Amino acid sequence: MNRSVFLLVIAAGLSAAASASAQPRLSNGEVRTTALSGALSRSVIEKTAGAGPAWVGYAVPIVAGDHQMCCWSGDSGGCCSGCRLENRSGAGPVVAAPPTGPIKLEGSTQLFVLYRVENAAISKIRMFSEDCALDGGGLVLHWLTGVRAADSVAVLGAFADDATSRSVADGALSALAMHADPAALERLITAARQGATTHARGQALFWLAQRAGDKAIGTISDAIDKDPETDVKRRAVFALSQLPKDEGVPRLIQLARTNGNPVVRKQAMFWLGQSNDPRALEFFKEILFK
Repeated sequence: MNRSVFLLVIAAGLSAAASASAQPRLSNGEVRTTALSGALSRSVIEKTAGAGPAWVGYAVPIVAGDHQMCCWSGDSGGCCSGCRLENRSGAGPVVAAPPTGPIKLEGSTQLFVLYRVENAAISKIRMFSEDCALDGGGLVLHWLTGVRAADSVAVLGAFADDATSRSVADGALSALAMHADPAALERLITAARQGATTHARGQALFWLAQRAGDKAIGTISDAIDKDPETDVKRRAVFALSQLPKDEGVPRLIQLARTNGNPVVRKQAMFWLGQSNDPRALEFFKEILFK
């Protein structure tokens, strides 16, 4: 085995070990770890939790970038980072469980995906970066190891299509956006183009903007040009405003100049005004002093 192949094998082994050991710091609850022997599925998640209420979660690689997916709560004594699983807006700081391994100097490499199960059915999907301390609200967290990212994408993709619960579908789309697996981006693109509701398509467009890249931008532009719903077009323009400025601002200016839909032009002008970008100011001067 040559040196480069050897290093790749070592790196893959270290990555797998990190994924296997990644686990939330949970207080006010119990973590029960289970090694998953087959593929992840909705029924596996629901059966693992039993009748509930309980949480089921796992770790998958997170998309590149500096991501902190957590909550901030505190009192007059200061703030600390952490989330309450059972009460997202609960007052007071989360009392974090102590770290069990070395403190990371770089950003998160793992995404934690958690499902709330009650009466043998999934009622909520949430995501967190691995540095986020969690308060379990007295419930059990069943932690699955050995979950394949592709299986996670498949499960979340099915929930993204579920029109019966907007909050569950929204949670699925947000979690998909943070998956490093390339299939997650493709699934977001599908949701943006074929989502059953205007809300679903709009949410998918928003999360696509967080991923940026040529595929994401092309899908957002297609929604502006081709989606039959004005509300989706409006959300797509907003999605452009969420892109890095060198990508988003020129496209917004182009829309404001040339798009035939007055709602699209108005939205483009509005988000240009919010950008505080010198190019937007020059554009406004141009149209005001013609």
